[in-house]
Amino acid sequence: MHHDAVPNAAHDLPPVPVERLTAPFKRFLALSSAGGVLLLLCTIIALVWANSPLADAYHYVFHDLHLDINVGSVHLSHGMAHWINDALMAIFFLVVGLEIKREMLVGELASPRKAALPIIAALGGMIAPALIYVAINWGQPSIGGWGVPMATDIAFALGILMLMGARAPLPLKVFLVSLAIIDDLGALIVIALFYTEDLSTTYLMYALGAVGVMAVFNALGVRKIIPYIAVGLVLWFFVLESGVHATIAGVLTACCIPASARVDSIRFLRSSRHALDVFEQSEKPGACVRTNDVQRAAVMTLEKNAEHVVPPLQRLEHMLHPYAAFLIIPLFAVANAGLHLGADATESISGPITRGIIAGLLFGKPIGIFLACFIAVKLGIAALPTGVNWKQLLGVGFLGGIGFTMALFIGNLAFTDPHQLEAAKMGIMLASVASTLLGVGLLLTCQTESDTVKAGAPEPSAA
Repeated sequence: MHHDAVPNAAHDLPPVPVERLTAPFKRFLALSSAGGVLLLLCTIIALVWANSPLADAYHYVFHDLHLDINVGSVHLSHGMAHWINDALMAIFFLVVGLEIKREMLVGELASPRKAALPIIAALGGMIAPALIYVAINWGQPSIGGWGVPMATDIAFALGILMLMGARAPLPLKVFLVSLAIIDDLGALIVIALFYTEDLSTTYLMYALGAVGVMAVFNALGVRKIIPYIAVGLVLWFFVLESGVHATIAGVLTACCIPASARVDSIRFLRSSRHALDVFEQSEKPGACVRTNDVQRAAVMTLEKNAEHVVPPLQRLEHMLHPYAAFLIIPLFAVANAGLHLGADATESISGPITRGIIAGLLFGKPIGIFLACFIAVKLGIAALPTGVNWKQLLGVGFLGGIGFTMALFIGNLAFTDPHQLEAAKMGIMLASVASTLLGVGLLLTCQTESDTVKAGAPEPSAA
């Protein structure tokens, strides 16, 4: 049953003033494409801001303005962009880690047969862009940016696919989500292995100890989320000081969050029905729950039952996802998409960094995804999703070239020189726009099942 169809005690009540005020925003946030739309809006804001008379203010807010945190002997002082990229993005990667773990345990990646095609597609979509970038930048100091065109922005790509309506059947959307999740996992491995600073063995051991504490929590059956978050914060500091990028702490924390329910559905139903019976039998004329101890106890039992039947992993994912999609990623876009479109930026288009990223995302992504899928299907390793044809798969391959968020993130790690970073941003922006246009254009030309039915139906005769 879809969650909208589940009865809600408050649905039939007249809305209070605050619900009337927030209703339009809730309707927007409920849209599958809302994350992509908001991300696009924040990107436009960043570009306009960075190229307006207030450009100095943009630079001051995100680079010159520092936030200091002092806890005992620990002193951290970074610019706002650094806090967003290292601290807030760790929460985003925690959500990504939770999604990856859930999909591998109970989702589309749990079955080897279902997982084969998106895994192979993701590998092709990571290897081909990296090779193209390396070929263009061979022998150049900029060759270290090979990881930038490997990434796919799931929010943008899925948002656009959702806007396609019937032109994008559900199996195609599921394929894109699975592909993007594997793509994120690949990007995390690349960041951890290749984009790290000088490693501190001491802090790495501390980080390993923090992970061990959370693993013990899991083994002992700790179901509360707070202990994991508390240790996760300590882990974040250790990873930050170790030289490995701090966002990896989010993924490591996600790996330790329990993914199984405390009680099964049968026990949940039995206990909850008993609590409801007690609630009903304790009803007194003219009384309310506020003054009825037995009814309050029954309601608390229902609350505990609900907590025990939903795994902590899914509870945490449900709690953090809106903040990641509608706060953290938009803030990241505003802080990192502020490309100054001056003479230097236009000249950088002809440089190897921009050309390598454009070629990698715009051509490497769709070619890698399509060829990998084609070979896998022809060899019988995997099968096309039901109702999906090769043309639609190629269209999704182009949408995979929208690298935006993760590409910008890796770009910040790969390039310390501001001019190189600007060139990378230019390539990411241009490639993402072109990939969107080509992907949407190709999907719009695809014939859906409803189109086929209409084409095959006889024309109505004149009366």
